[in-house]
Amino acid sequence: MLNRKPGRFAVTFILLSILLDAITFGILVPVMPSLITDLTGGGLGEAAAYGGLLMFTHAFMQFLFAPLLGNFSDCYGRRPTLLISMAVFGINYLIMGYAPTLAWLFAGRIMAGIAGATMTTANAYMADISSQSNRAKNFALISAAGGLGFILGPVIGGILGEFGPRIPLFFAAGLAFTNLIYGFFILPETLKLEDRRAFSWSRANTLGTVLSIRKYPVVISVIGVLFFLQMAQFTHPSIWSFYTMLKFEWSVKEVGLSLGMFGLMTIFVQGFAIGHIIKKIGEKKTVLTGLVTSVICFIGFGSATEGWMIYAWLIPGGFANIGLPALRSIMSSQVPANAQGELQGAITSLQSLTAMIAPIAMTQLFQAFTENDPIFYIPGAPFFASSLLVFIGLLIWLRALRKI
Repeated sequence: MLNRKPGRFAVTFILLSILLDAITFGILVPVMPSLITDLTGGGLGEAAAYGGLLMFTHAFMQFLFAPLLGNFSDCYGRRPTLLISMAVFGINYLIMGYAPTLAWLFAGRIMAGIAGATMTTANAYMADISSQSNRAKNFALISAAGGLGFILGPVIGGILGEFGPRIPLFFAAGLAFTNLIYGFFILPETLKLEDRRAFSWSRANTLGTVLSIRKYPVVISVIGVLFFLQMAQFTHPSIWSFYTMLKFEWSVKEVGLSLGMFGLMTIFVQGFAIGHIIKKIGEKKTVLTGLVTSVICFIGFGSATEGWMIYAWLIPGGFANIGLPALRSIMSSQVPANAQGELQGAITSLQSLTAMIAPIAMTQLFQAFTENDPIFYIPGAPFFASSLLVFIGLLIWLRALRKI
């Protein structure tokens, strides 16, 4: 499969893999409470505690395995890495669907964390087949696929969950295996033999990955920007529902509609608008624009006094993430072909690290400023903190511009 030129079917497989990852994450949201209570016999409070541990387990495994899979793909190629990951992904959901005890759910989330590092190889694959002119646009398509999955997942999970909490899990397994079969027949290898390198355990772990990319000073600076930006972005999944229900007394339906609109804006911006934006102002100014917009929008979300204001801020909020594909493109252009997987592994590990830290930090901050008679009652405190985090990232970016 090495000599076959990657075509639109290969790109479709990559985008389907990212879409599937997002959909299956969303599918779990409405059914996990029922599934956990069925297995434990406890109440929703206990189920929520276990649900938090399951989320941490998933993120922690991604944190550990993303560099390993990135290095594996640099050594053995993108195709086998993607197909193996997709197979593990499907098995994980079968295990969760059949789970007779809570321990089986944890086993499934461990496997999902490992297979979830598919994002690492998918981004490396996209970097392989992209030119300098369309690299950022292709990374934006990946973001758009994730945004679409974020919309579809909870809807699919809610509908199928009416037939039982395990049905959506079997559906997710079916999606994974279908995509595996599709990829087996149409996915060519993109990493040439002469561009491969020997597998190194010292570079196949998070610390080793970070140390190995120290020789790319621009990448180190940009990763710093990415860290603060992603820490801030986890405010949305962490406290959005709590914040809007407390401050505006929104129903579950209203929360879902707002998240759906946010997802639609993400798809529009990442799938259609960003290509024109980058072509018009370039990658560097796109990153700058996204960071400044993000700082302003987080302040807007936190200071909103009426529910309609949230919807008003969602429109510019969709443009706050335009810098992410450009950041990935800039980093990708700074490393050779045989280090693309390693770079994407470092980025995915960074995402997993923020996925472990940010939800705990933001929910605790929200609780501190809303419960037990706080000195200052500020439900929007996590959004203000996120604005500060992005501002720090903005300062790092302004300094990094001198090196690019």
